[in-house]
Amino acid sequence: MSYKQMTGNIISATKVEPAGAFQDSAASGVWNLQDQYDYRRGANWPETGNAAPLGFFTLSNTIIDVLNLASAGDSSNFGTLSTGSFGSNMALGNTTRVVSTKGTNPDDTVIEYWEVATGGSGTDFGDLSVARNSGSAANNATRGLFIGGYLGSSVGDNYGDVVDYITIANTGNTTDFGNLSAIAIRSSTGNSDTRAISLGGQRGGKNSPASTNIIEYFTIANTGNATDFGDLTVAKGAGSSGSSNRVRAIHAGGFLSNNSATNIMDYITIATTGNASDFGDLSQAAEGPFAGVASTVSCFFAPMTTSTKEVQTVVFATTGNSNDFGDLTNANASKCGTSNAHGGIAA
Repeated sequence: MSYKQMTGNIISATKVEPAGAFQDSAASGVWNLQDQYDYRRGANWPETGNAAPLGFFTLSNTIIDVLNLASAGDSSNFGTLSTGSFGSNMALGNTTRVVSTKGTNPDDTVIEYWEVATGGSGTDFGDLSVARNSGSAANNATRGLFIGGYLGSSVGDNYGDVVDYITIANTGNTTDFGNLSAIAIRSSTGNSDTRAISLGGQRGGKNSPASTNIIEYFTIANTGNATDFGDLTVAKGAGSSGSSNRVRAIHAGGFLSNNSATNIMDYITIATTGNASDFGDLSQAAEGPFAGVASTVSCFFAPMTTSTKEVQTVVFATTGNSNDFGDLTNANASKCGTSNAHGGIAA
């Protein structure tokens, strides 16, 4: 982009080229119309309402990390749970709010939220209809779904098939949405603006737990039970959460049916039904399940382990192995992830 001075050299342009089309990308200085037009045509001029893509990882020591998904680098602190600590929680987000269950133990019903623009300590949102943890979450711009989960050792076979929902803009308790086809915990999730997808997970309950290859979906605007979508390439439990743009959802990592960790990545096309296809492998040696977040372009994975802070990434439109993107603030086990730019809310 050429440097141009204004008429008569009276005004000199000290231009700051924008980092992208995000509303908070700096584009200060004096610009001539042609240069600005060139940036707009290349989708690189700041647009009101186009927030920078941010990924949020909840950590087991009450911390929430925020990661700028537009450029490689490390995360920073976003906020904290207002009380207690995170356990196997469920998290979702839109462009204005991050919402998370507390999930420290199966008796928790607490839901908290943070404003994307400010962060800080969590604010009470309401309660789950059934106390549980180790479930999963998906959402579009309006509704958030909490899917399955562990009900606790005192409750029957202790895995649940419960699906309930919230209206993200309104605080309050959850409402019954429907049910999974079977009791389950730790499924992976994906979402478009119309569908919520549950991929894999562990089924059978405490007496016969086993990883599954089942993929199911819900139509977010309509309450009701899950509908069969297809199957993963292999049975996997506890894979990445929130890993989709509007076109593709990726299931990364997790545990195979023999409880060994895997680095396999599968993907599906959300608008259709059918079986998953191989995407590639996580480049880091698999150590267990992975938390996932997404922008419209790429997907990002953080392992649920205390031995590394690394975040890996892949590009949705291509297939292949993951690459290093940056690090979380610490290596405490990442429990869950969500973003303000995933497929449920961003085209």
